[in-house]
Amino acid sequence: MTKIAIVGCNGKMGGFVAEAVRENAACETLFGVDAFGVSKADFPVYKSFDEAADKPDVIIDFSNPAALDGMLAYALENRIPCVICTTGYSQEQVARIKAASEQIAVFYSGNMSLGINLLIELAKQATKVLGGSFDIEIIEKHHNLKVDAPSGTALMIADAVSDTLEQEPQYVYDRHSYRKKRSKNEIGIHSVRGGTIVGEHEVIFAGHDEVVTVTHQAQSKQVFAVGAVNAAAFLAKQGAGMYDMSDLLADKFA
Repeated sequence: MTKIAIVGCNGKMGGFVAEAVRENAACETLFGVDAFGVSKADFPVYKSFDEAADKPDVIIDFSNPAALDGMLAYALENRIPCVICTTGYSQEQVARIKAASEQIAVFYSGNMSLGINLLIELAKQATKVLGGSFDIEIIEKHHNLKVDAPSGTALMIADAVSDTLEQEPQYVYDRHSYRKKRSKNEIGIHSVRGGTIVGEHEVIFAGHDEVVTVTHQAQSKQVFAVGAVNAAAFLAKQGAGMYDMSDLLADKFA
């Protein structure tokens, strides 16, 4: 049984993680950590790790960048692996996460969905076969409250495809300011915002008289919570180092 501590347990994503843990017979929530310190679930909730008496096997963090230092200090002192799902870290904070991975296992990914990370692997394979002769475009769609564009996931896909190409491409965001023919050395990235779309990503490989597409649709934010719990179960067995969804996928399909 993997015992999990959830940072940000009173938030929307923290609630999804708690639900995903309850539905996973191999895991249980030992306690939560939340700035409000009020329990909304069937496990104790503390304002900080200093109040926790028992030690978890893994920490899952879906909170705020401000919580990073306290979490890493506790994790390093007690040698507890961390699944870090929070976004918006500064470069300095990312550097601290990487430094911590030299002593403990750290799972850090910009998207915790197994499906989207499988899409990335499929896109990389398609790029190896088609990339030299097919134009590559990425379209991402999200709800009308999302502020950043393009999405971090779209950039993850673009970076993975870029690393697979022989020549580094140029990222072109939309095309309203470009009045010229598309060059071969481009990856187009386009954003759509509307309604309550949770998240859709499509990679288009457009060739001569044929088009190949790879698409993923997230119907609920629950998929990210399930991915985080799967990552926690995986990370509990690993040694110090930095891990991401490619490692989890490799473990699942080994």
